[in-house]
Amino acid sequence: MSHNPNIRLSFATKFVTTSIIIIISSTFTTSQTCKPTCGTLPVRYPFGTGLGCGDPRFQTRVTCNNQHLTFITHTGCYPITAMDYPNQIIYITDPSMSTCGCTQPSKGFGLDWDAPFTFHDNTVFALLNCDTSSSPVFKSDGRNAPVCDPVSGTRVCGILNSCQAVSRLTTPVSSCCVYAPVDLGPSFEMDLGKLNCGSYSGLYGFDGHADNPDSWKYGVALKYKFNFNNEYPTMCADCERSGGVCGYGGPYSSFLCNCRSGINTTTNCLFEATWNSSSRFFHGGFWIYALTWLVIWMML
Repeated sequence: MSHNPNIRLSFATKFVTTSIIIIISSTFTTSQTCKPTCGTLPVRYPFGTGLGCGDPRFQTRVTCNNQHLTFITHTGCYPITAMDYPNQIIYITDPSMSTCGCTQPSKGFGLDWDAPFTFHDNTVFALLNCDTSSSPVFKSDGRNAPVCDPVSGTRVCGILNSCQAVSRLTTPVSSCCVYAPVDLGPSFEMDLGKLNCGSYSGLYGFDGHADNPDSWKYGVALKYKFNFNNEYPTMCADCERSGGVCGYGGPYSSFLCNCRSGINTTTNCLFEATWNSSSRFFHGGFWIYALTWLVIWMML
C-alpha cells in the first residue's frame, strides 16, 4: 500500500504547530487590572485604581489618573497626599488654599452630600479676609450663634496673621474666622462667596510646633467608613491575604477578587500558587518538548 507523504507532512506540521500554540497559551497571563499602588501611595480597599476596583461607592470619589491619586467633589479635584488605613483617614490638599507661605483667592471647599466621608475632628478651617460687617459667620440672628470659634480661633488667626504672606493682605486679625471643629451645615458646603470671605486655610495638625505656622500641616483630613457598621469585609481581607486586590463586577456590582494573573474570582487567589508551579514546569520543559516534535516532524 502506498502512502501519501503530503498528507502525513500536513498532519505532522499541524500537530506540532498546534502543540506549540497550546503550550504558549497555557503559560500566557494578563496583568492585574486593579493595582495595589498609585504612584507612591498604596491603594487598599475601599479605594481602587480604576473601574471595577475597590468599593463602587468610592470609585467616583477617589481616582488614579497618570499615577496621581485624586479626591473628587463638586467643588473640584484635590491631590491626595497621604493615606492612613489603620485609622481610616485620607489627607488631601487644595491648590487654591492659602498657607503661611502663600495666600490666594479661593472659592471654598465642600463635600458631596451623599459622599461616604466626614471631616476628621482635627481639621480646622480658617477663613481669611472676611468682611466683618456683612459676613454671616460673625452674625447672630437670635437663633444661631456665630460659627467662629472664639477660643482657638483667636490664637490660630493671630499666628497666621504673623506670616508674611498673610500680613500682606493688610486685613485685621478680626477678619479671620475659624471653624473648629468643622461644621459646614447639612450641605457640607463652605462657599466663600456667600460667606464674604476672600480665602481660607485648612490644617489638620501643628506637628508639635503650635507657634510656628511654617511647620503646620496644611490640608484637609477626611474620615471614611467601610459600611454602616464600619466592618472590614471578611471576603476582602481573605482576598488581600492571598495576594489579590478587592474589586467588583457584574450587574449588581458583586464582590470580586482580582488576582495577579488578571483573573477575577469570587473568593481568593490561593489557586495561583499551584498554577505558578505548573507554569514553571511548562517553561522549563518547553524547549525539550518543541525539539522532540521537531525531530519527529523531520523524520516523517
